Amino acid sequence: MTEPVLVRRTVLIAFATGVQAIIPAVIAVGSLLVTMRLWGVSLQSHPATFVVFAAVTFIVLFRPPSDVSTQMSLLPFPMAAAVLIRWCLLVIIMVGIAYATNSLSLLPMAVLLAWVVLTPLLLFAVVMLMHRLMRRIVMMASAHRRVIIAGYNETSLELYRRLQSNPVLRLDVEGFFDDRGADRLDMSQGTRLIGRLSTIAEHVKQHQTDVIFIALPMRHVKRVLDLLDELRDTTASIYYVPDIFVFDLIQARSGELNGIPVVAMCETPFQGYRGVSKRLFDLFFSAGALLIASPIFLLVALSVRLSSPGPIIFRQRRYGLDGQEIIVYKFRTMNVTEDGPEIRQASRTDSRVTRVGVFLRRTSLDEIPQLVNVLQGRMSLVGPRPHAVAHNEMYRKLIKGYMVRHKVLPGITGLAQVSGCRGETSSVEAMEARVKYDIDYLRHWSLTLDLKILVLTAVKIIWDDRAY
Repeated sequence: MTEPVLVRRTVLIAFATGVQAIIPAVIAVGSLLVTMRLWGVSLQSHPATFVVFAAVTFIVLFRPPSDVSTQMSLLPFPMAAAVLIRWCLLVIIMVGIAYATNSLSLLPMAVLLAWVVLTPLLLFAVVMLMHRLMRRIVMMASAHRRVIIAGYNETSLELYRRLQSNPVLRLDVEGFFDDRGADRLDMSQGTRLIGRLSTIAEHVKQHQTDVIFIALPMRHVKRVLDLLDELRDTTASIYYVPDIFVFDLIQARSGELNGIPVVAMCETPFQGYRGVSKRLFDLFFSAGALLIASPIFLLVALSVRLSSPGPIIFRQRRYGLDGQEIIVYKFRTMNVTEDGPEIRQASRTDSRVTRVGVFLRRTSLDEIPQLVNVLQGRMSLVGPRPHAVAHNEMYRKLIKGYMVRHKVLPGITGLAQVSGCRGETSSVEAMEARVKYDIDYLRHWSLTLDLKILVLTAVKIIWDDRAY
């Protein structure tokens, strides 16, 4: 919504934003070419390899521009950190491709090391410079614009706070209009009630107001239509702000469907390039982990086989993406393999757990086979932990919003597990706490958050005593 408000600077900002988005990929490719030239390596000897590299580079490092207000509200260091994280992901992907195709020897190790070390330094410097340049363009492009808000409520207050906290938008809120008096509204400090809704049109004409935000509740459609009719004789830009803050939103964003404006109120975070980056992250990290853990995999399988009768791999039905049933693999840690309508959760002194199973559950080694689930696309490295179908059917009736956690692939580890909600859920309240963290993960997902959860998981495996 903020882009039309900034219409006076659209062309210049669009150009600068496009350059800002594409320049990391250009730097990465260019730095490799320069490094190869300095070491006397000819591109003609393996052009196909370079084409693959360039394509993957642009996919990983090129990021579609976000709206200007979002960009400018971010500090330069988090922006640079995000680029560097994507750079690390690119290096992992390229090393994986080179290893799989036996092409690691095509470039001298000195060239690769120089490129891997020097490129992020260039990326960091350029991102910081581009952020400073963008702020200067925005701040110098036009004068401040006068703003008024029709309606005083939670939605309009939130809009006011965000406009005040982002001076880059150059939108100065003069005050609010509402049919209730200031004594009834209990107005927050710093806010100002200018007058009644019926006086807005006259105020706009007298004070040359540039922008009007109408933040009246949806039930007041008639009043909104009347207000629009009264404002037809002005040149102010008018925006309607729906009171969506009354809803519990997950990945809320606006868009259009064949010309019809729509607002997403509950959606997966893994749409478009974000879904691609999440899948690539899962594929390469899970494949690498399986390769590294293969000797442990065989040793654990042998231990399970020798410790007690029964299958090595325990298969259980659980709910996956969109509530579809999937089969989850684990090393068997009990002398039973329950997968019926009633399943008893493991407790700290559970007699069903084998001696080897105690160690496997304590160290989370029983979860290793789920890396295969990740490669299959049925699970992710990070996401809400999948529960047995029997438990799902029970808790979905007891906990409001329980099934929302299935808007993403289930994970081997998750935000709930590194936040203390690991092990047995002996009460509905314990499961509610876990679900709350799962939904927070959906709201705030990023690759940085995934990396943080994986690191904290490793720490928890060593220090946490809640796994049993």
